[in-house]
Amino acid sequence: MRYSIRIRLKDLLEKNKIKQKQLAEMTGIRESTISDICRGSRTVMNFEHIAKIAEVLKITDIRDLIELTCE
Repeated sequence: MRYSIRIRLKDLLEKNKIKQKQLAEMTGIRESTISDICRGSRTVMNFEHIAKIAEVLKITDIRDLIELTCE
């Protein structure tokens, strides 16, 4: 059994009609970091970044942002 984690940030930004650049400005996180997260190329996530993104997007259930799957 293998687990994988997917960050659903790109989906959330599209749903909320927010551009990556706007989220970067709203959170204080570098635009390149936001882009990496959206592309799924980021292998390490900073808890502070997760908290800032959740606050700005008004996420109350972490499962809206992070998806854990089992293959």
